[in-house]
Amino acid sequence: MTKRARPGIDHGQGRPAEPILTARDVALIRRQSAPVVCVAAIGQSLRVTTHGDSATGLNMPMVGTAGYGRDAGPGPDGYAPPDLTGHGTDAPGGLSDLHRALVHLRAAIAATTYPLALPGVDEARQVGAALVSQLDDYLLPRLARLDAPLLVVVGGSTGAGKSTLVNSLVQARVSSVGVLRPTTRAPVLVCSPLDSAWFRQGELLPGLTRTTGPTDRPDTLQLVSAPALPAGVAFLDAPDIDSVVDANRALAAQLLAAADLWLFVTTAARYADAVPWELLHTARLRGTVIALVLDRVPPAAAAEVSAHLMEMLASHGLADAPLFVVPETVVDGQGLLPDRLTEPLRTWFNRLAADAGARSAVIRQTLDGAVAALVPAVEGLAAAADQQVTAAQALDEHVRAAYRSARRSIEQSLHDGRLLRGEVLARWQEFVGTGELFRSLEARVGRIRDRLVAAATGRPVSNAQLRTAIESQLVTLLREAAATAAEQSHAAWQTHPAGKALLSSDLAQPGADLTERAERLVRDWQREVVELVRSQGGGKRFVARGAAYAVNATGLAVMIAVFASTAFIPTGLEVATAGGTTVAAQKVLEAIFGDQAIRTLATRARTRLLAMVDNLLAEEAARYLARTAAVGIETGPGERLRTAARIVGAARARTGLTTAAGPTSPPGVRTGP
Repeated sequence: MTKRARPGIDHGQGRPAEPILTARDVALIRRQSAPVVCVAAIGQSLRVTTHGDSATGLNMPMVGTAGYGRDAGPGPDGYAPPDLTGHGTDAPGGLSDLHRALVHLRAAIAATTYPLALPGVDEARQVGAALVSQLDDYLLPRLARLDAPLLVVVGGSTGAGKSTLVNSLVQARVSSVGVLRPTTRAPVLVCSPLDSAWFRQGELLPGLTRTTGPTDRPDTLQLVSAPALPAGVAFLDAPDIDSVVDANRALAAQLLAAADLWLFVTTAARYADAVPWELLHTARLRGTVIALVLDRVPPAAAAEVSAHLMEMLASHGLADAPLFVVPETVVDGQGLLPDRLTEPLRTWFNRLAADAGARSAVIRQTLDGAVAALVPAVEGLAAAADQQVTAAQALDEHVRAAYRSARRSIEQSLHDGRLLRGEVLARWQEFVGTGELFRSLEARVGRIRDRLVAAATGRPVSNAQLRTAIESQLVTLLREAAATAAEQSHAAWQTHPAGKALLSSDLAQPGADLTERAERLVRDWQREVVELVRSQGGGKRFVARGAAYAVNATGLAVMIAVFASTAFIPTGLEVATAGGTTVAAQKVLEAIFGDQAIRTLATRARTRLLAMVDNLLAEEAARYLARTAAVGIETGPGERLRTAARIVGAARARTGLTTAAGPTSPPGVRTGP
């Protein structure tokens, strides 16, 4: 069975053959797999932010006077240099809608932040930066000008001979070569003089400063005009994809993401390296058009090595990628490869440049694949944004739960009588037992007073001592509850990756001024209770007589009553704890105010105390909540990203990028299998 020859390969002898530019080769035109994004590779593409002169007025150096394309001119298809006065005519199919959708998507991506230290957050940040970079560097300017020259980015591993190949294709030393690695530190773009205005304009790769001279700065783009190149195709010599310099690797990834066609250069010794294949895999899944050059192949091993490489290409879904073999050879005095070795590749690009339909098919395929790849990439960003919101809400909920628990503990302490122990109980018994409570009250409670005096013992005390005891007991309760809530919140955040990064040592304890604020709270509450008694008992005779002492004493009785059950019905614990004095106090108050009135009075006093406690605990919780609020996480960024991506997907479907133009085979090119 006869094996069909691959473009650029002589399968029988392993020598370069006359390339046949098939419809499959020109556009690698239609890929069957759905474009997705390899996050690991795209995450390496960090935007170069240095801006400089747009180089609109640069006079690009011209190199070479002969070579391939010398007679190409503008090409038989009537290609002319782009009109730089505007953005061209919008093609049918809604490209302007797609452009607007991409602008909207870019804004949504740029506005989404990932401030919490969650697993995968660095990857999300890198992917977001890479997508913004690709939109700025390639998608938006390319969509605005589909008729702009086709950009071929020459990429590959260190020492693969990329610069030598570019120099040989344009028949001039436009890119540095040498034994030191990395050789290419700053990218070099070579184009036809007819296309130079487009690249000087700076719409493509706008973050790179244009220059006309050699430079080592990775944030620059050296522009060289080469008459040997036909209009319509430009070469960009990129830094090594596996460079030892981080900035070079990042720039290489950025440039590859801005390519209409990726010319991957590898060698017989390094074609199986892992890094290039990761990027090739990403490019294939994203729909980028790829051609390969197998360089420095020993003649004796040409057939074996090229066959193995083709097997690898097929296993990676790249069986349609054109492959050109360049045998190991000696360069001439100018460091250029012999013409006979580069002629097949030169002719292939010459034919591509001469056929507007072929160029359009390549551009549309790569553009469509890149747009399609945005949707799953943005979904990943949306998921990461949702995780940020979920994590922030979880952190806040840990805090709120801890302080809710503190509030319940305080409320329970007011219900179960535990505050009627210790110093408060002793002072209350003394206060009641000496009769100070009853001396200012009406005679109608005399019987109750006699019973209480007979039951109580102790030395005379003033109501100030009881007031102080109540204050001390409440302050202790508030301080302990706040301390427990702070410890619980700190422990919960400590075990959370995002919370741990937000913590500081002072959050493990209550606020430094908590005791002062708690004391102020209790004193304010005590005053409010007295005023409540005064207003509630405005029609009572003991108040009408202006007995301030009676009001204060009654207020203390109400405070003690607040420490009893919610319904103001003493429990067995309360009776046992207070020796019946709480029950007696209730009866005294009922005799003065009436049964329902005293229930209302105690309920209002307790409600007001708990409201003040809520404010105090909210202030304590705010020390934590302010940390999550400060990072600026908004609700809804994930849905905004998804909505923007859906709009892009719908606009892309309406454009028919890969079908509207349809590939046109160049003259003399075989279109069948």
